Amino acid sequence: MMSIEHAHDGQSQSNVAVVARVNFQITDLASAVGEVLTLARERTPKAVRLSNAYCVALAQQRTEYRDVLNGPGLTLPDGSPVVWFMNAGTGRRDSSRVRGPSLFTHSLDRGRQFGVSHFFVGTTDGTLNRLVAESRARFPGIRIAGTFSPPFGAVDDKVVEETAARVKASNADIVWVALGTPKQDFFTAALVDAVGRPAVGVGAAFDFLAGTAREAPTWMQNWHLEWFFRFVSEPRRLWRRYLIGNVHFLWAAYLYAKRSAR
Repeated sequence: MMSIEHAHDGQSQSNVAVVARVNFQITDLASAVGEVLTLARERTPKAVRLSNAYCVALAQQRTEYRDVLNGPGLTLPDGSPVVWFMNAGTGRRDSSRVRGPSLFTHSLDRGRQFGVSHFFVGTTDGTLNRLVAESRARFPGIRIAGTFSPPFGAVDDKVVEETAARVKASNADIVWVALGTPKQDFFTAALVDAVGRPAVGVGAAFDFLAGTAREAPTWMQNWHLEWFFRFVSEPRRLWRRYLIGNVHFLWAAYLYAKRSAR
């Protein structure tokens, strides 16, 4: 139905599933947490992206964004529709969703046993302060090396350089980035080269852990309805992403699968 092949374009040599010309790692949450913590412990400069149907749809329209998703590092499947197409391609159930906020909290938790130190980039100073406080309350002994809230606007060399300087001064092992899609993916790609450490884009994870945004109940997450919860919570901001974006994703993924089956 679609090609399963060894990674290329600088990604890991683990197997990937190609969904609408975007290379996704065949993985699950536990494996992804382990891999991220290994990157952190070894300070391997790799970008990690949590990509969903909206990201794939956007990558069909913006070649430069598709190049980022297929570039050095790991692109993990943060969306049930993406996972469905991945597993349809393998004929097995090798992949499951790697939810960004879950990857974040599990890595903070498990990272304590290895002494991993974290640096948080994104949102606002107020949210970052609450994030640090909540992280320390929830994960006693966690090492937080620093935080930085970049000025609002497009990613440019100056912002990357300032962030890199702060990260290096903090001596953090890993950088977590919450700047929204697709901005955070461009940002992490530039940042890893500047800091020589892994960087992970995790979207709304900061707000959820800090308590500045409501998270979908566990039962809705388990029933693949988190998108609906977020949509009804912020319909004016998210209607285009979930309605138009999902249609574009399904059409692009179907056409790619059809061509690959020939």
